[in-house]
Amino acid sequence: MAKEVERKFLVRDKSWQEQAQSRIAILQFYLAITAERSVRVRISNGGEARLTLKFGSDLSARDEFEYDIPLDDAKEMQAFALGTTIVKARYNVPHDGYLYEVDVFAGALDGLVVAELETPDRVADGALPEWLGPEITGDIRYSNASLALNGFPGDTR
Repeated sequence: MAKEVERKFLVRDKSWQEQAQSRIAILQFYLAITAERSVRVRISNGGEARLTLKFGSDLSARDEFEYDIPLDDAKEMQAFALGTTIVKARYNVPHDGYLYEVDVFAGALDGLVVAELETPDRVADGALPEWLGPEITGDIRYSNASLALNGFPGDTR
């Protein structure tokens, strides 16, 4: 088991794209969601599938278990998805010795761009990249589970 410690931010502009090192196409959906746990299936680049179980109500630090599962099983499980299936592209963006994962959402969440930083130490605000916008760590509206169930936060589009 690994303890997941993360910070999340909205993204201010597209200047991060100059440093992006890789892109992963992600399709993910939830099979169970409660305030203290979730069960997620993620298909990456159309060829690999993982089952993830997360426990705990603190969005910045939860217990997480992940397992590879057969792709065909993952595709069958999608019929049991709660809410909307999330479609996004994830980019790995290095900055000052840290790796940020920038998710660019598509479909029902088009226009949402979120950056996540997982690290055991707290990065000083002055060391964060300038392309980051407001911090949304702990804002349940921006958790992927909430996005799947409730859609774009404050959607006025």
